[in-house]
Amino acid sequence: MAALNILSQPPTFKIKNCFDNGGPICKFNFSSSSSSSLYAPNKPNSSTTMAMHLSKSGSGCSWMQESSACYNAAAGNKRRQGTLYAAFPTKPAEVSSVRDLYDFICSGPLLDKLGLTSDSIADSIDKWLAYGLHLCRLFQLNELYLNTPQKVRLYHYYIPVFLWCENQISQHMSGYKDGENIPPLVIGFSAPQGCGKTTLVFALDYLFRVTGRKSATLSIDDFYLTAEGQAKVREENPGNALLEFRGNAGSHDLPFSVETLTALKKLSKEGTKMKLPRYDKSAYNGKGDRADPSTWPEVEGPLTVILFEGWMLGFKPLPVEVVKAVDPQLETVNKNLEAYYDAWDRFIEAWIVIKIKDPTCVYQWRLQAEIAMREAGKPGMSDEEVCEFVDLHVKDFVSRYLPAYNAYLPTLYSEGPSGSDPKHLLLIEIDEGRNPILGN
Repeated sequence: MAALNILSQPPTFKIKNCFDNGGPICKFNFSSSSSSSLYAPNKPNSSTTMAMHLSKSGSGCSWMQESSACYNAAAGNKRRQGTLYAAFPTKPAEVSSVRDLYDFICSGPLLDKLGLTSDSIADSIDKWLAYGLHLCRLFQLNELYLNTPQKVRLYHYYIPVFLWCENQISQHMSGYKDGENIPPLVIGFSAPQGCGKTTLVFALDYLFRVTGRKSATLSIDDFYLTAEGQAKVREENPGNALLEFRGNAGSHDLPFSVETLTALKKLSKEGTKMKLPRYDKSAYNGKGDRADPSTWPEVEGPLTVILFEGWMLGFKPLPVEVVKAVDPQLETVNKNLEAYYDAWDRFIEAWIVIKIKDPTCVYQWRLQAEIAMREAGKPGMSDEEVCEFVDLHVKDFVSRYLPAYNAYLPTLYSEGPSGSDPKHLLLIEIDEGRNPILGN
């Protein structure tokens, strides 16, 4: 078995640098009885756009900070260029680190849930190493010197989830005959703000692209009403703090959502194209507005998968007395939520739900992200001024979302999203460090 040979025998690795279409490539040649090669292709053309879209979301990257340069807000939200490191040991004394990594992978909390065993991991260890190389390239990490938080995030979280998504895609494709146009699979990601869902989707989208699949990413944020539409909602709901600004059910353009998702599902042929909507949260002094269509990224078919993420995806309307007991202002939000299944959830065929133990974690996560962004954008402010300003801003922000979390998360975690199939649902419980744990 080739994979086990890699683990049990100290092979000789020859690494050479070459170029393909002007982009750097690392090619690995094994001198053991089985040969294999890995290519770290040039980053996808849209990766800079992806990084900028991600950085504006406020997602934290604390697990990468010690030895990486993930996103640099002070440098205009662009990823810095860094060294591409070899994923495999280059000295005989370092070969044991491959075995150590294999053992670390096998200790992951998601393996049983995904049906992965130590034998299946050994059989596919070359893929794990390849995916690890790609992610280290993406996040500017030196994979020979990953610290524990970085290894956990890559090998216990991102790569296992990617393998699950690949399996869901295979099942989806198996339902079509040869020669048929296969619509892309829509995978929904429901997770609270600040828990890392945008970074997860960013990593998965990159892995799909470097492994030859065409993918598209969308957020429910992209479907917010225009500034004019949001002002109308505010006027129609005077005194309701939950609808004063964007966020809760009622602040999204649902017909636009249906139009966009329907069109994306039709991108199953070569040459088909469309632009993906984006939302500018900085417009109108932070109140936000839909971005100019000229700035929207373009995707081209045939798409294999659509990654659709949002903090309230899968929320179900509840009895009025239940939501009023949480917050009387939720009654209108709950009524608005009735239209969201047909606009969003019915398009989703596979679900990833990220579970948190306590919704108040959102405050701390949001605070961390906001402080980092403020420090990067307002160098003249003292640490105390930054913290005081951000603390007030985040408390106001989170207070608009916590009622919905308290009302709808218990049902989401116990029953799953409306219309979801347990065979196509992955529930991942994370800790305060945003890392997966065994859970229940």
